[in-house]
Amino acid sequence: MEKPIGIIGAMEEEIALFLKEMEQERTEEHAGISFYIGRLVDRSVVICRSGVGKVNAAVCTQVLIDRFQIEAVIFTGVAGALDPELEIGDIVVSSSCQQHDVDVTPLGLDKGVIPFQETSEFPADPTWIQLAEKAASAWTEGRAITGKVLSGDQFIADQETVRQLREQLNGVCVEMEGAAVAHVCHLNDVPFVVIRSMSDRADHSADVNFQEFAAVAARRSNGIVKDMLAQKPI
Repeated sequence: MEKPIGIIGAMEEEIALFLKEMEQERTEEHAGISFYIGRLVDRSVVICRSGVGKVNAAVCTQVLIDRFQIEAVIFTGVAGALDPELEIGDIVVSSSCQQHDVDVTPLGLDKGVIPFQETSEFPADPTWIQLAEKAASAWTEGRAITGKVLSGDQFIADQETVRQLREQLNGVCVEMEGAAVAHVCHLNDVPFVVIRSMSDRADHSADVNFQEFAAVAARRSNGIVKDMLAQKPI
């Protein structure tokens, strides 16, 4: 029996096109989140808006896994660039994800390390990475790279913080949900990949660029995910 693919966006704009195009069968409400069940490019999917931040993303992901027995999770949306070579409109596919706002350095651990846990950096699934890379290269006029996605409950808009995150954790982009999704998928042994369009350079202009770019990024993400679903064998 075909297992559904879970598709998550943090904001309404990030899932609106998916909902418009899917063949919706039903909607379920769990933990205050609407889960839209149906088909997209002839694949079984469950689409949902997690809300912003790590807790919302984690709750949404666990419900997807528990209630819908999904095959994999695709999280898509926008992010701020940390890699100085990335430009607005470029795509990042997650090689792994890590929480940048976990900080127990007074205990002698490195920044980003979760105490008493085997790993704090969660690798994305190789098969889904390859699907995302192939699709992303066709949907951007700029660059599509694969690298570490950093997540935290902060909107980064400070150049010094950008420098520190890049140097200390080797992240290529920063956002607010991906590592929480990755953490939950890791604990449940469920494949995942995070795909982010660069909406800003995580600097003082981030608030302006973010608003301007949301609609463009949503169209691009929609195309990438649909191509991935079409390529993935059932």
